[in-house]
Amino acid sequence: MSADTPAKPIPAARPCPICGKPPVERYKPFCSKRCADVDLNRWLSGSYAIPGRPEEDEDGDGESGPPERG
Repeated sequence: MSADTPAKPIPAARPCPICGKPPVERYKPFCSKRCADVDLNRWLSGSYAIPGRPEEDEDGDGESGPPERG
């Protein structure tokens, strides 16, 4: 697709998750490069996070911090 050709909306697709406009094939599922970049920035800045289980101690004793030296 050339730069002077307008982007074609995808029929019967979910709206852009950032702004709600119809998505464009080139930037699917987004409507534009701007919305795709906004989403990427949210992932890279930590705004989006996938929850996980809390980490356990290696020895499993429930205490945190460095081992004591004696």
